[in-house]
Amino acid sequence: MIEHMVWIKFHDGVTDHRVAKHMAALAGLRNTVPGIVELKLGKSFTDRSAGHTHGLIVRFKSKQDLKAYVVHPNHVAVAEPLFQDADVLAMDIEC
Repeated sequence: MIEHMVWIKFHDGVTDHRVAKHMAALAGLRNTVPGIVELKLGKSFTDRSAGHTHGLIVRFKSKQDLKAYVVHPNHVAVAEPLFQDADVLAMDIEC
């Protein structure tokens, strides 16, 4: 399995409403991008994340599925506005 982990730190001034729209868009990827086995996201409940407030974990069967996800138009349409409103860190691991 491949796990794609994303840490999100929204910029100052991004409203709660806008954050909720980003999170809903991310959640919607599970139904619009092929190859996703599982998608989880949520808000951090500790202060151990260096200011990152939200996280996303997407699981795939293969590296090829991850590669297809990254360039999929539905993913790009969600990621580009997120990058404008937040600092984003991503890591991909094979487990």
